[in-house]
Amino acid sequence: MFRFTRDPSRSASLVRTGDTRTAFTASVRPREIVPTCNATVTAGGSRAVSVTEPAPVAPPSAHEGILRRQSLRESAARTYARSLPIVPVRARGLTIEGADGRRYLDCLSGAGTLALGHNHPVVLEAIRKVIDSGAPLHVLDLATPVKDAFTTELFATLPRQFADNARIQFCGPAGTDAVEAAFKLVRAATGRSGLLTFTGAYHGMTAGALEASGGATDVRVTRLPFPQDYRCPFGTGGEHGATLAARWTEHLLDDRKGGVPAPAGMIVEPVQGEGGVNPAPDAWLRRMRRITEERSIPLIADEVQTGVGRTGAFWAVEHSGIVPDVMVLSKAIGGSLPLAVIVYRAELDLWQPGAHAGTFRGNQLAMAAGAATLAYVRENQLADRAAVLGARMLASLRELRAHHPGIGDVRGRGLMIGLELVDPESAPLPAEAGDPAPAPPPDPALALAVQQECLRRGLIVELGGRHGAVVRLLPPLTLTDEQATAVVDRLADALAAATRSPQRRTTAGPTT
Repeated sequence: MFRFTRDPSRSASLVRTGDTRTAFTASVRPREIVPTCNATVTAGGSRAVSVTEPAPVAPPSAHEGILRRQSLRESAARTYARSLPIVPVRARGLTIEGADGRRYLDCLSGAGTLALGHNHPVVLEAIRKVIDSGAPLHVLDLATPVKDAFTTELFATLPRQFADNARIQFCGPAGTDAVEAAFKLVRAATGRSGLLTFTGAYHGMTAGALEASGGATDVRVTRLPFPQDYRCPFGTGGEHGATLAARWTEHLLDDRKGGVPAPAGMIVEPVQGEGGVNPAPDAWLRRMRRITEERSIPLIADEVQTGVGRTGAFWAVEHSGIVPDVMVLSKAIGGSLPLAVIVYRAELDLWQPGAHAGTFRGNQLAMAAGAATLAYVRENQLADRAAVLGARMLASLRELRAHHPGIGDVRGRGLMIGLELVDPESAPLPAEAGDPAPAPPPDPALALAVQQECLRRGLIVELGGRHGAVVRLLPPLTLTDEQATAVVDRLADALAAATRSPQRRTTAGPTT
């Protein structure tokens, strides 16, 4: 467990990561001038690369000008830039340096994309090797040595009983493209059109993915209750709540008068990310697998955010031991560059040539970076590291909860952590006889205030959940013990400051 101590990384020093490489810690002094960086990193094994150069920091006026021009030129749909008004100019590991000279501990990690943090030496070396080799950077879906190496490494990480009989389809560059491809695949394989999804789900921003996420009304999508301990839809929580959710699913599928025709597939996140960091109970996932198998419904596991060691297993489905029919993979598999694939049982591969195509399926730099990332996580057992470090952080945050009534729940798996913030002064709905007391109402204003106070202290966090009241932590898997302590300390300071703030009640938080 981490002790709540004064932040050890208040100075602009260098600390060791888990191996021979170094990573920046962060300074939170406002308007700090970033000093010259002197560090030695080891890239790709034994070759040492000396880095001695001033950080490329723009003056404050340039920082403000860039933000102003962004607000004038970019779409009103921009999201992260609104809550995180920073201009990154340099990054390494956990740390981002802004154009205003400040440094931040990045616990957003590209929404989980940066498994090894920013600019990890093995990733940079893999990219350089492709560029220096003269290999083509874009080849549509043609076979290349780089693509072969990526596919081989990816299959080596998959559950063995799945990989031995699997096919891979390279999709467009984003996870939502892979989700659409998965829907297209199971519809073609089954001849059916309906989909089963879950409340609180998030599968992307394209039309079909939004339908599965609850973002649109579509008769082809049936939304089932996702089990939660803290806000159980049945008011019970725990194992009993998960059992009721499973029974509801079985009854709905077996009721001939229920209005739900046999679906093409079921899609589930092993841990709901944007929905508020809700881990699916292992026993419930196993029951979903049994329900779908018995009814010949393909099960799609959306591992876009949970994959590559994030939850303490290389793939989050491994916690429950289930073997899905389709896995949707993106984010970290590209080693910080855009890449998305689906991997699925060979029996589903009924597509005709050209049935699913796309221009940007042959990104060689992303495949090289992805292969390097997958190999590094596997060889250095970073999934195990995420399990241990995540458990310690959860324990420390639950200790913090005992002193802050505004923290309603602390939950997560591995280094995928969420704190749901609530308004303890607002009365919840009365409980039914024999049921646990309902949770207090969510407090998105407090969550937004905490996010802003975190940023002032040099900590980047994201919000999620149905009401935008869940503070989410997605640090890189290379996080050190010292950095983890700094993250918890800064979050604790931010929570205390936000709780004292008289303005927070007038500020509404974003919703997902």
